[in-house]
Amino acid sequence: MMRLDRFTERAQDAAQRALEIMTRYGHTQIDIEHILLALMEQPEGVIPQLLEHLGADMDLIQQRVDDVLKASPKVGIYGGGGVGQVFITPRVKRVLDLANDEANRLKDDYISTEHLFLAIASERNTPVARILLENGVTKTRIYDAVKEVRGGQRVTNRKAETRYRILEKFSRDLTSMARELKLDPVIGRDDEILRVIQILSRRTKNNPVLIGEAGVGKTAIIEGLAQKIAADDVPEILKDKRVTQLDLAAMVAGSRFRGEFEERLKGAIEEIQRAEGEIILFIDELHNVVGAGAGMGAMDASNMMKPALARGELQCIGATTLDEYRQYVERDSALERRFAPVFVEEPSVEETIEMLKGLRDRYEAHHKVGISDEAIVAAARLSHRYVTDRRLPDKAIDLMDEAAAKLRVALYTLPPELKAKQAELQRLQTEIDAASAVEDYKRAAELKSERINLQAEFNLQREVWQREHQLDETIEAEDIAEVVASWTGIPVAQMMETEAKKLLRMEEALRQRIIGQDKALTVISDAIRRARSGLKDPRRPIGSFIFLGSSGVGKTELAKALAWFLFDDEDALVRIDMSEYGEHHTISRLFGAPPGYIGYEKGGQLTEAVRRRPYRVILFDEIEKAHPDVWNALLQIMDDGRLTDGQGRLVDFRNTVIVMTSNIGTDYAHKGGALGFMRSGENGSDEAESQREIERELRKTFPPEFINRVDETIIFGDLTVEDVKQIVDLQMAEIAERLQERGLSVALTDTARSWLARAGFDAQFGARPLRRALQQYVESPLSVKLLRGDFQPGDLVLVNAEEADDQELVFKRQAEQNGDEPDQEDAE
Repeated sequence: MMRLDRFTERAQDAAQRALEIMTRYGHTQIDIEHILLALMEQPEGVIPQLLEHLGADMDLIQQRVDDVLKASPKVGIYGGGGVGQVFITPRVKRVLDLANDEANRLKDDYISTEHLFLAIASERNTPVARILLENGVTKTRIYDAVKEVRGGQRVTNRKAETRYRILEKFSRDLTSMARELKLDPVIGRDDEILRVIQILSRRTKNNPVLIGEAGVGKTAIIEGLAQKIAADDVPEILKDKRVTQLDLAAMVAGSRFRGEFEERLKGAIEEIQRAEGEIILFIDELHNVVGAGAGMGAMDASNMMKPALARGELQCIGATTLDEYRQYVERDSALERRFAPVFVEEPSVEETIEMLKGLRDRYEAHHKVGISDEAIVAAARLSHRYVTDRRLPDKAIDLMDEAAAKLRVALYTLPPELKAKQAELQRLQTEIDAASAVEDYKRAAELKSERINLQAEFNLQREVWQREHQLDETIEAEDIAEVVASWTGIPVAQMMETEAKKLLRMEEALRQRIIGQDKALTVISDAIRRARSGLKDPRRPIGSFIFLGSSGVGKTELAKALAWFLFDDEDALVRIDMSEYGEHHTISRLFGAPPGYIGYEKGGQLTEAVRRRPYRVILFDEIEKAHPDVWNALLQIMDDGRLTDGQGRLVDFRNTVIVMTSNIGTDYAHKGGALGFMRSGENGSDEAESQREIERELRKTFPPEFINRVDETIIFGDLTVEDVKQIVDLQMAEIAERLQERGLSVALTDTARSWLARAGFDAQFGARPLRRALQQYVESPLSVKLLRGDFQPGDLVLVNAEEADDQELVFKRQAEQNGDEPDQEDAE
């Protein structure tokens, strides 16, 4: 019976696998073929590494051993036994004795898998020995391979195989990759690389740790160091050294048994120690060493590294973010004092442009498209301006990469008409094969002729399409802008030079939706233009405004119109009813609950909306009803353009427009004052007195520091009947658009327009009653007539009030109408 007390864990595992293989083949005794197959099937085993080093074809050897086992008799000839007993052949017994001799010859304390392999190769005149010999696997060559794979180690414990060439398994040699030109060039960062070289050259505490936000280029700095070492552009003390990046996650993930991770890490440290300072270990995400592998009471990675770091036998470079450095590394003072911090700041836009130019060749070669200088500049500037939750140069590189990938996919994707012809060619080929199968050669010949003609047509059209697209194989600034638009939801035109033209006609565009508030539109347009032209403090929001005025004069509608104008999307408006935030505790709903409170992980209603889509108009409706603590929080937003939420994340408000509405002062206006801007014919002194009264009420309600941080306080004037007539036209245009789906048009006569304006106007509630009037007097009766079939597709429905009483309007087709003709602009 096999004795396993002197075997390593991997050798014991091979014996167990050999038993399973024996059962699988229906044999009753373990032979050397079973053992060899078990050795080759071990995951992360030593034997596959030896065969790879020898250049042998392991798949072929496995196939040949499989043939031998299949040809073996199913019933053993060396004895039987009771239940639970396992028998081995005499050849296996000799192999075990030889493996023991090999262990003694190599001065090893335990029998490992390589000893078993050497013993199998030593067993002459066996099918297995012949198979190995035919593949160039001799005992002498195995000895050489064992020395190479072991790296000078001896088998001194049962886990020895897990520590062979650990760095080769769980790391990558950055210096070797730099020599083979497999690393991207590192542009700039000379100061940071020099600082790292200086720390590495120190006598003690020569372990730098790069600290910076994700995406600023910490790993690239180490790759730059590896490239300098490969080019001998370093001080004498660093020449011929290797920078090796350890994959700590793979080292932990691949460990199945308790203590296996510690053996692997210990093996890596010992391998570095044996290299006598030639290896510099780089650990990305250094904070992960704290607690790594510490499950089930085992020692974590940081505690295993501390002694070697303290003795100077392990030289290590780390990289982590500032938050994680504080949270994990600084708390362990014994670990922290072994490292010298190097702070890595985000590069400027100009530095990023130079970095992108240095990387351009790599990305052009990968995507097989050109990248223009304008595209590089756009990638740096647009990502800096619009992608606020990430850092340069990472976001600019990703932007250039995705734009190149998008263009390449477009270049190699056939248009729909060519795809249809390609599908037709495949269908014809299928029919040709079917006709040939039933010997209908006449039909097959006809189909072949048709396919030849179609193939020629397809080839010609594809060549024309390819020639047209070859002219467009370079990424331009517009391509970059399209990708940013897909990331952020901001239309492309907002990012290009056309935005300037759009801003110049801002009042005109807003006037299409906002009636009777020309001065308000001018004030807000001027403020937006100041922000967009760069004259405003870039740290503050695009604009912050207080809209004052009676109900129904267009305050909320202007906020919607701003979202539509600035971001081409009314959904870019976040509307928050401040009457829900009148109590002190409700502020947590807005900005997120602090740690330890219920709902902490959910974030705040405002901060989450802005964090996920930072380009928005934020409408605080009825701001005076909010708790004063909410006003205090808004101070920071309006002054610094940022706010820290309950989870400690910095939320960027620099690309938002803050709009606060209030009805302060409207009571005074309705008692006799003339609220708003002076209309023609009004008394200027009344208007001035009204505005002074409203400003006094504003100062009574809000603290001075709050009012001073608002860009503009805009007072909306009351609407007149003429204004309401124009609003009637706007809302009737919406009804007309819905009727177009049924093939109908609708138009109002002047009398009907005036009638609706009077019916839907209220001095106290502004234009709000108008929508109800349109529903009651237009939509409801018109819906009844449409269901009765009074109007057919193609008809123009004329709405008139000349013959109407005070209760309803008259709806007629144009041919039946003898009264007022509709305005040409209404009769569509």
